[in-house]
Amino acid sequence: MTKLLPALAAAAAALLAACTSDTDTPAGPKPRCDPELDAALAAWADAGFSGSVALAAGGEPVCEAGYGAADRASGRPNTADTVFAIGSVTKTFTAAAIFDLADQGLLAPDDRVGDLLPELGGPVRDATLLQLMLHTSGLNGAAGADHEPLSRDDALAAIGATEPAFAPGTGYLYTNAGYTLLALVVEEIAGTSYREHATTRILSGLPSAGFWDGSPGAVGERAIGYLDDGSTGESGDFAGPHWALDGNGGLAMSMPDLAAWTHALFTGGVVSAESTAAIAAPVVDLGDGAAETPGWVARDASAYGEPFLAAAGGGGDVGHDTMVVWIPSGERVIAVASNGGDVSGEELMAAIGPALVAGDPIPAPDAPGGTFDPEAAAAIVGDYRLDTGGTYRVTHDDGLRLAALGADAVEALFPPRDEAAADAVRTHERAVADLLAGETATGREELAALEDEFGPIDGAEPAGTVLAEGELRTYVTLATGDGPLLSWYALDDKGGVAAVEVGAEPPALTLVPDGDGFRPADPAGTGPDVTVTFTGDDLTVAGPDGATTARRN
Repeated sequence: MTKLLPALAAAAAALLAACTSDTDTPAGPKPRCDPELDAALAAWADAGFSGSVALAAGGEPVCEAGYGAADRASGRPNTADTVFAIGSVTKTFTAAAIFDLADQGLLAPDDRVGDLLPELGGPVRDATLLQLMLHTSGLNGAAGADHEPLSRDDALAAIGATEPAFAPGTGYLYTNAGYTLLALVVEEIAGTSYREHATTRILSGLPSAGFWDGSPGAVGERAIGYLDDGSTGESGDFAGPHWALDGNGGLAMSMPDLAAWTHALFTGGVVSAESTAAIAAPVVDLGDGAAETPGWVARDASAYGEPFLAAAGGGGDVGHDTMVVWIPSGERVIAVASNGGDVSGEELMAAIGPALVAGDPIPAPDAPGGTFDPEAAAAIVGDYRLDTGGTYRVTHDDGLRLAALGADAVEALFPPRDEAAADAVRTHERAVADLLAGETATGREELAALEDEFGPIDGAEPAGTVLAEGELRTYVTLATGDGPLLSWYALDDKGGVAAVEVGAEPPALTLVPDGDGFRPADPAGTGPDVTVTFTGDDLTVAGPDGATTARRN
């Protein structure tokens, strides 16, 4: 998903100002960050950031560095040249491919997609290529699950059968399916495969760039992604066909290559000056000084002092989170990627951005307030039951973990930060309930897919909602013939399924000592505002709205 990064433009500017290059020649060693900045980022790495950073100005690298482990098992570190999946940043490359074909006179952004793809059915046929790039086509959702085989014909059929959220050009809704169609257009018009065209023309000159899954693959040592539950993400060995991701999320590369390409794109090295201007031009007003452009989100100078464009991708099943920002003033670029841990790249930038904007020292990560003897874990590990029926499960492996099972337990452990957030949670929960009651076409399709895999679904019991990776996830317990099945759904504003995990682990927090109790391990300060205490056989969760106590079974 493309996301905006708070304070990112000014943060990038300050980071670039704080870095120096070790060499004036491309053949020299990779430039490192200035020692003070390097030490500050290393402290964040100690707190949970794992990834790579690349900063450039005027087309020249300024600062390139890696932090944390690319492979926790072997201890192999992240370096500046480590390869990451860039997720939805792929959309910026697909939009560039469309404008490149326009530069060649092979199509025009105002062409109707149905005229270019005669096999495509449904109302989306009337959408223009520009509307697809701007997420104003009316498409809702994706053509298929990321790492499930999806052929070209099946992708066209699935997208053509999609019930539109609105008529083309009359609304805005972020969707992956639109960029799948754009990649199909590239393949149709270019006279070669989308992957071949992307590699030989749009990615030309980037040594590491390629696809995370399939061929031609990205070149270089890859970071293993780690998901919230500690498991490893998709490793890049998915055989395909890959049309669920091609065009909208399939590319991978190092951060220096992403920074170099971004500079080339906005300085005329990828498409014509006219197309560059079209890519950078704000079109769809998103509010708060933000606007959609083809493949990017533009921000004006009202909030951060300078205009910039940003793209980001993460939250998928690879376990990477990648962000890139272009600041026209000084032709500056910042590219950041993370591969799991307690601090994502976006969370890192949100945490340190305000201080960088003000010219203050970079704040240190939030650190535990005390020590915890692992031997004491045996006294508190176990299941604790609420009077209202929910359960907390305390485990101890590499750290102390607290999982919540049941809507009452989840609500107490993951309270909304304010009334607006509470309203959003209630709205999302109603939408998920409608989905799984089959009250929408999308819901009926989802139920049919579930029943194909698990047999009859006899109900969906609400199991709470959490905010994770920038999206609301509503948990439900599905009643199947084989027993209860915990799952979560993240829906878009029109009720489409943005993300889903069937057979999910319950939401959980890692706890760290805090005085006489514990609080969430939350270096960036973005998690729930709760404290947890243990007294005898009682576990108490205290939050903004009071305390909830559960007793050990």
